[in-house]
Amino acid sequence: MTTRRCSWANPANPRYLDYHDHEWGVPCHDERRLFEMLNLEGAQAGLSWETILNKRATYRAAFDDWDAGKIARYDDAKVAELLADPGIVRNRLKVAAAISNARAYLALRAEGQTLDGYLWAWVGGRPLAGEWTDGARPTRTALSDRLAKDLAARGFKFVGSTIVYAYMQAIGMVDDHDPCCFRRARAA
Repeated sequence: MTTRRCSWANPANPRYLDYHDHEWGVPCHDERRLFEMLNLEGAQAGLSWETILNKRATYRAAFDDWDAGKIARYDDAKVAELLADPGIVRNRLKVAAAISNARAYLALRAEGQTLDGYLWAWVGGRPLAGEWTDGARPTRTALSDRLAKDLAARGFKFVGSTIVYAYMQAIGMVDDHDPCCFRRARAA
């Protein structure tokens, strides 16, 4: 019997299948991974997720395993080093966004909040079922519009509504697996 997956899961890339089968849509509450995924979703803007996924290990090394405290202190020399690294997306605005996001994350923590608590409060602590219409998953919702606006007001960058909705899918805030996918409603 063939395992049925979401139509976007590239069967030719084992890394992609593993991501689909074990990570995408699974509720995440790990602070570092939540921070990592927020930045990777922003880095993906204008590119395919597969491109970013294939660079993920290099991103972790280049960005100090997503240690926000270290990233917030990056200086011009570190930015130059990152922009010279062919293993990541060498876009000055996206690199600067990761630094801004680290600072915004630390500010959130200084308020006594965790990224986990902040994000999951938007969905009442439970994943939402995807709002499919005409057989297609949405690319943004009213909720992602509001969350994107709030993240931006807090100083986060590359957090437009489409990016935030992809983030919500990735970290399991919404179950958007295809209705026929073996992961649908079993992501938890």
